[in-house]
Amino acid sequence: MAQSLADVILHFVFSTKGRNLWIQSDVEEELYQYISGVCRNLDSPVIKINGVEDHIHLLLQLGRTISISKLISEIKSSSSQWIKTKGDHYRDFAWQGGYGGFSVSRPNLEGVKKYLSSQKEHHKTVTFKEEFLTLLQRAQIPYDEKYLWLRHEAMMESCLPRSGDHLYSKMNLGL
Repeated sequence: MAQSLADVILHFVFSTKGRNLWIQSDVEEELYQYISGVCRNLDSPVIKINGVEDHIHLLLQLGRTISISKLISEIKSSSSQWIKTKGDHYRDFAWQGGYGGFSVSRPNLEGVKKYLSSQKEHHKTVTFKEEFLTLLQRAQIPYDEKYLWLRHEAMMESCLPRSGDHLYSKMNLGL
């Protein structure tokens, strides 16, 4: 085959360091636009981005020539540098060390977009911890919980589910 073709859609979740409430309304939309620009420049266009004060969800189409770890590293380092220019309040801003990554099939794309759109309402009744554990369990990703919640240096491993196609259709998270 003379051409390389791919359609890899991923849902990423990562939090601020220590799950501090850094993502305030005064910077939220601009942060999302900035992250979308970083992803676009890396040929990984954002489909949907949303979150709350202590974490974000990012749904995107992975570019053919970039690794997941390189993409996440670029997103985190660039956006961290950028947000620090937004005032003294953000000078100590940092993202957690890890992330969760979940594959999404085209048939489930609309459900995931709807789920991401409802984050603020969703987190009125569900904590980040409950949400993340549910995502890991539904995707059948093995984990050791003692490494998930370290406040100073998260040790979550990046992960892609073995059977992520059923992840969102089975979740009882308002889809």
